[in-house]
Amino acid sequence: MPVPPVRPIMRPVDSPPFLSGKLLLAMPGMADPRFERAVIAMCVHDENGAVGIGIGQKRAGLRFRALLKQLDIDPAEAPDCAVHHGGPVEPGRGFILHSTDWGGQDTLQVNGPAGSLLAMTGTIDILKAIAEGRGPGRWIAALGYAGWEGGQLDQEMTRHGWFVADGSDSILFDTPTDERWAAAFKAAGVDPRLLSSETGAA
Repeated sequence: MPVPPVRPIMRPVDSPPFLSGKLLLAMPGMADPRFERAVIAMCVHDENGAVGIGIGQKRAGLRFRALLKQLDIDPAEAPDCAVHHGGPVEPGRGFILHSTDWGGQDTLQVNGPAGSLLAMTGTIDILKAIAEGRGPGRWIAALGYAGWEGGQLDQEMTRHGWFVADGSDSILFDTPTDERWAAAFKAAGVDPRLLSSETGAA
């Protein structure tokens, strides 16, 4: 199934209180089980809404080379790496989070307080570039995304559920998927083993 082009829903911003360029970490006791131990790279957040890509869970039973074959792309030089569960919205739609050394017509620069750390592309051209060995130097593949309407995430942030952490190359690209949640908390000076939900569940 062809990956539809990315049409950014809203313009990225880089001023507080918006969270573009940050990581959203699910707190223990997160009410929505879909986001348990979630690590979401926030790509867009402004007054119109927010879009993030989950990088804390792998898509079971699917590897990147198999995904390319499903799209009739010769895997060629592509590594057989994991495909992440990007989020519950449009779970068949593909995205690549990547370093800024590659860009296409529909690439979205992710702007945060520290400047552009990464980019997001959701078109076939980046998949072909990776397969041909001319893609970005560092990247993460995901299917689906997490989305919020205008003001929705802002309301969620006033309740127990999400922790905001800084994104970094180390956490995004060097840390194994199943270790990113704890690593992002520790980088923020928080020991996740000491966290508990507001409900007091044991």
